[in-house]
Amino acid sequence: MSGFLYSVGGFIVALGILVAVHEFGHYWVAKTLGVKVLRFSIGFGKILWSKKRGPDNTEYALGAIPLGGYVKMLDESDGDVDPNEAHRAFNRQGLMTRVAVVLAGPAFNFLFAIAVYWLVSCIGVEGVKPVVGTVAEGSIASQAGIEPGDEIVSVDGRSNRSWGENRLHLFDAALSQRNVPVVLKNDSGIERTVQLDLSSLPASRVDAGLIENGIGMRNWLPDVEAQIAQVVENSPAERAGLKPGDRVLGADGESFANWDEFVRYVQPRANKVMELDIDRDGESMMIEVTPEPREVDGKTFGRVGIGPVIPEFPDSMRVNLRAGPIGGFFDGVENTWLMSKLSVAMLWRMLKLEVSPKNISGPVTIARYAGQTAQIGIDSFLNFLAVVSISLGILNLLPIPVLDGGHLMYYLIEAVKGSPLSDEVLIWGQQIGILLLGALMCLAFYNDIWRLLQ
Repeated sequence: MSGFLYSVGGFIVALGILVAVHEFGHYWVAKTLGVKVLRFSIGFGKILWSKKRGPDNTEYALGAIPLGGYVKMLDESDGDVDPNEAHRAFNRQGLMTRVAVVLAGPAFNFLFAIAVYWLVSCIGVEGVKPVVGTVAEGSIASQAGIEPGDEIVSVDGRSNRSWGENRLHLFDAALSQRNVPVVLKNDSGIERTVQLDLSSLPASRVDAGLIENGIGMRNWLPDVEAQIAQVVENSPAERAGLKPGDRVLGADGESFANWDEFVRYVQPRANKVMELDIDRDGESMMIEVTPEPREVDGKTFGRVGIGPVIPEFPDSMRVNLRAGPIGGFFDGVENTWLMSKLSVAMLWRMLKLEVSPKNISGPVTIARYAGQTAQIGIDSFLNFLAVVSISLGILNLLPIPVLDGGHLMYYLIEAVKGSPLSDEVLIWGQQIGILLLGALMCLAFYNDIWRLLQ
C-alpha cells in the first residue's frame, strides 16, 4: 500500500512541478514581451481553485485533470477584444514574439533539467566503485578482455569514479556504433587499455541495461548466500512449504555456492519439478517445488517466488561524487545535452522501426518510477524529474499540431509564404494533431498495461 501511495504522490508532485515549469516559460515570456495573459492553469477541465491578481487581473487556477496545463492569452480568435488592449493580443504580435512565447515552454523544461542536474552534482551522488563483478561469456566486454576484479579507470578518455558515471557517454557511443577505449586497473594496480567494440550492437539494446545486458558486465556485489528472506504469497515456494530462513543447499543432487547459482539453475526449469535440499534450523530436508513460467522480453523463465537475504554493502566500495558550483553547472549542461541527444536518437530509430515502440511509457509507468525514485532518495527523484522534463521538452517540440512544435511549424510556413495559414487549414491541423496525440496516448497506456501484466 505504501508503494502505491508513493507512486500516486510522486506522480502528482512530479507532474505538477514539470507542468508548472513548462507553462511558466510561456507565461513569463508572454508577460515580458507585453502579451496579456488571462489565465495560468495547472491541470485541465473543471476549475477546482482559482485566484485573480496583478494589474492584468490574471487568473491563476488548478484544473481537475492533472495531466497538463495551459496559459490562455488575449487573442482575437477567441472573441471580441477591447480596442484599447488589441495591441496586447497574441495574434497581433510579430512573428518573432509569437515564436519566442511558444518556444519558451520547452526551453524552460531544458533549463529546469540543467538546474536539477547542477543541484544533484553539488549535493553529491552516492555510488559504488567501478569494479567489475561478472562478465558474461561471449559478450562485448568478454571479447574486449575485461575480467572480473578489473577497476574501470576511464571511459572514452573521461575519468570514471563510479559504476554509472559515464553511462550516458556509453549510450551515445552505442548509438554511434563506434569503438570506446576503456582503461582498466587490475588487482596488482597495473593499467591496460581495451577497446569496447559497439559497432554491431543493435539500437534495441541501448536502454537502461546497456552496460549489464548490452555490453555484458556487472558491477561488483557482495556474495549473496542462498538463504531465503521472503516467500511470495500464493507462489510455488509457499505452496511447497518453503519458509524465510531456509538455506538452499542444492537441487536434484547439484549443490549451490551462492544465490546466483541457484537462480541460474531455476530459470530454465519452468514447469519442471525440482527437489531442493534445504537446511532449516540445522535440520536437512528435501522439498519438491515446480517453478512457474514468467515471460520477460519474449523469453520464458522459471520462478519460484522467493527473495534472498541481502548482505550489507561495504563502505570501502562506496563513493560519493560531488562537484563545485561551476563544475556542477557544466555537468548539468552536458547531462541535459546527452540525454536530449539520446532521446531524439531513440525516437528517430523508433520511427525507423529499429527500436520497439514498447519503450514508450505512459502515466502508469511514470507514476511507478516516481514512487520508486522518491523512496530511494531525493537525488534519485531529482534525476527522475530532470529526465522527464527533457522528455516533456522534446515531446512538445514535435511538429504535431496542438503541440508547441506544431505552432512553430505553422510560423515557419508563415515566414516562408509571408502570411498566416487560413483558419480552415488550422482547424484541419488541430483535428489531425488531436488524432495523433490520442493514438500516442493509447499506445502509451497499452505499454503500461503490458508492463503491469508482465
